[in-house]
Amino acid sequence: MATDQKTLRPDALTMEVVELIGNVVVRYHQDFDHAADSHALTGAQARLLSLLSLEPLPMRKLAQRLKCEPSNVTGIVDRLESRGLVERRSDPADRRVKVAAATDEGRRVARSLRESLRFAREPLAGLSEEERLSLRDLLRRMLGS
Repeated sequence: MATDQKTLRPDALTMEVVELIGNVVVRYHQDFDHAADSHALTGAQARLLSLLSLEPLPMRKLAQRLKCEPSNVTGIVDRLESRGLVERRSDPADRRVKVAAATDEGRRVARSLRESLRFAREPLAGLSEEERLSLRDLLRRMLGS
């Protein structure tokens, strides 16, 4: 009787890699939340602002990317808008749709957030360019991209 590969327990090396990836994620989020706090932002506000610094997005798409309800996004955008970091605009492709966009100040804050992420930057600086390329390629392969 053949054993289905999916029912086998992962080997010790795979489990160690999974645990290490989990630890990296936890440390990244801790560093990100600390950076957000230094700008008097919540983690959710900082993540939304980071997304909007790349491109204006409709509220529904923001909710999908943040994996939360559109009503939550509305509240986050309201708070960021009151601080002058985000503004609402009509979507040029469909004027019935509102998009949220980072203001110049919002993009400046988002850039500052990215630059202050020590955990993401410092350990990678200890790797050679070849090691960073290899790590990047392996992560892309794991994510199917």
